[in-house]
Amino acid sequence: MNEDDDFNKLIQTLQKKIDEKEESIYSKKVIEEYRKPIYFGKIKKPDASAKIKGSCGDTMKIDLKIKNQKIIDTRFWTDGCGASIACGNMLSKMIKGKTIEKAEKITNKKILKELDGLPDEHKHCSVLCIDTLKKCIKNYYKK
Repeated sequence: MNEDDDFNKLIQTLQKKIDEKEESIYSKKVIEEYRKPIYFGKIKKPDASAKIKGSCGDTMKIDLKIKNQKIIDTRFWTDGCGASIACGNMLSKMIKGKTIEKAEKITNKKILKELDGLPDEHKHCSVLCIDTLKKCIKNYYKK
């Protein structure tokens, strides 16, 4: 074995330990949403946008494309943890294709239910998403 093989083996061992720890804390749905977030990013020239920094220090940004009061596209961006990414992605899935009126009725509890829950210390991530969405919709109506 050479040094590269030893290093690669160490990396694989560490990644396995990280994966095992995450799987003991988060639901499979949370892990799926934050490992492969299909809505992570930004929209060029969004019809509505908002950014909020949460009490935990995480920032959440949501961009919306809206046509005839319907959300036709959405993207989110966060500098936060895996739970913030999972919440942002799940919220995006929940609002895409919905009217603004229906999107406004989504609560953080609905996000948590769709994610099969979050540990107590990460539930605030779902609130940050909802607060950012509300601000985004408010900004849309101000236009």
